[in-house]
Amino acid sequence: MHPSQCFKFCPSCGTALPDDRQRQPLCCPACGLVYYFNTTCATAAIVVRPDGMALFIRRAKEPRKGALGLPGGFIDEGETAEDGVRREFTEEVGFAPVDIDFLCSHPNTYDYKGITYPVLDFFFVARATGDQQAQALDAVDSVHWLDPMTVGLEEIAFPSMKYALTQYRERRNPGRPGFLLPGPPMHG
Repeated sequence: MHPSQCFKFCPSCGTALPDDRQRQPLCCPACGLVYYFNTTCATAAIVVRPDGMALFIRRAKEPRKGALGLPGGFIDEGETAEDGVRREFTEEVGFAPVDIDFLCSHPNTYDYKGITYPVLDFFFVARATGDQQAQALDAVDSVHWLDPMTVGLEEIAFPSMKYALTQYRERRNPGRPGFLLPGPPMHG
């Protein structure tokens, strides 16, 4: 269900909204309120150690419980995407990545408690110094350092993460783990 369908009454004046209304924007026929349901932004990163292994998590919660993912999550109000990825990494695995470079963005949806949220995911490539000890913390079942070139895409939790991993595979600098070849950022 699209978030707009959760509103049965105008959030401003309380007037009942018609059942046959359009999804975007929500328009109140009584008070004229116009409300747009904007895309939510999220962030994640492919963090690579000097040996070329990247950090993946096994998800502890739905959606896609048990699937492999990249540490990350929703960007908080007032945060940049880079600040959001640092915070999410600290919350989920206990350390913040360094040398964060933009990889790509890709649209996604996130199903939660019967509502399908439209999301725009921002993906980065970053480095781990090699001495960070990743821990399974918030919403993480386990952590795994895996070869990003060979991990199976069918194991990855979300289509946008599969897209980002594919972009990384195409643009990685084979001589410098965790770095990208020169070129324009990709977007989906």
